[in-house]
Amino acid sequence: MTAEAATEFLAHGVEGRRDLPLPLDLMVQAAVIALLASFFGLGVLWRTPRLRAGAAGRPVPLPIQRFVDSAGLRWLLRMVGLAAPAYALTTALLAPGDEPNPLPYAVYVLFWVGIVPLSLLFGPVWRLVNPLRTIHLLIAAITRIPADRGLRPLPRSLGYWPAVLSLLGFVWLELAAPGRDSVSVLLLCLAGYAAIQLSAAIVFSDRWFATGDGFEVYSTLVATLSPFGRRDDGRLVVRNPLDGVATFGPAPGAVVLIAVLLGSTFFDSISGSTQWVSAVQSVSVPDALISTAGLLVMIAIVAITFVGATLLAGRAGDRGRKPVPGLLVHTIIPIVVGYVIAHYFSFLLFQGQLTVILLANPLGTHAQISDVINYGVITTTGIALVQVAAVIIGHVLAVISAHDRSVALFPRADAVVGQLPLMVLMVGYTVGGLTLLFAA
Repeated sequence: MTAEAATEFLAHGVEGRRDLPLPLDLMVQAAVIALLASFFGLGVLWRTPRLRAGAAGRPVPLPIQRFVDSAGLRWLLRMVGLAAPAYALTTALLAPGDEPNPLPYAVYVLFWVGIVPLSLLFGPVWRLVNPLRTIHLLIAAITRIPADRGLRPLPRSLGYWPAVLSLLGFVWLELAAPGRDSVSVLLLCLAGYAAIQLSAAIVFSDRWFATGDGFEVYSTLVATLSPFGRRDDGRLVVRNPLDGVATFGPAPGAVVLIAVLLGSTFFDSISGSTQWVSAVQSVSVPDALISTAGLLVMIAIVAITFVGATLLAGRAGDRGRKPVPGLLVHTIIPIVVGYVIAHYFSFLLFQGQLTVILLANPLGTHAQISDVINYGVITTTGIALVQVAAVIIGHVLAVISAHDRSVALFPRADAVVGQLPLMVLMVGYTVGGLTLLFAA
């Protein structure tokens, strides 16, 4: 496989399936029926708040918690977090120029996509392996600037805005930027990102990473759906994932953060469609400019529709103009995770194999590398079923989460009515998401 062919092969997402288990319109109807049935069923059976957020969960045995919290394990994970990117960067520098370079695959496949299943299964793993945290700890020891205090307090008004900017920059690099598969461009972006993050951490302490490092924020957000989490008292617990989602509280920038994650994934589906490719090729405007505009428009659509629906919900639920969007933003997390799984499942499954091969043998010849990938590990029908299930389950969990928060926010007589605008929004996301996945 040549470098040019590899660049073409590194296409995000999946194309429309021609052998769906059911016609698209029937799948959309089934998804909408599932949402409506959940909505009306909850209105009858779920009349008081049941999700306990940070107070919920069954503690794991103490020996397990001691092992998880042990300094030895934490430092082992830190070393893994340093060694993995160091190896990827080394292979990028050593790879022959006429062969596919492993760095774009390591960044866009194993890291960006792989962080989702790892966080979903094991919790906020990036916080434990984040190499920037370890490097900052070493810098703090050398400069004698306390890692946990920094030079000045982190302003609460910043909220998630730094993470929004870093994630927006990354998805722009991934989906719209010219030369996004160029090793030199990636190296420059990675170096710049590390410099900015470390500088901010030196000033504001290691607390910066929890809201300023976009990738750590992303991992933590996905991890709210993990069956493992921490209670408010610090105990490691097994919990209902919806209790975990309820721990994501309102903060400056939280709504835009969700919009960037969901809107960019929607745009990734659109930009891979034949209709989009034909439209881009029919105009003389540079591809990067059109893709940038399309990406920003999709993010804006998600943000505007969510804010509009939640403001209407606040009025219908007799809360007026109180900050309802921030109080309901966590309900979109299951939709984000479900759609990301649906969109990138086959991408990680197949191109993940390619990435491992390239990283394992960076100096080798990969002329027939595509023949090594096992495409028979799952059928296209199986992929389609996983995609549909991920979208539907994500939206049903979102409906449950929204209902529980609504009965807590709104007077009982207005709780169901207050949810109607958000329910309409979720139905729209369901129909739009499935259509983008399979009809593009």
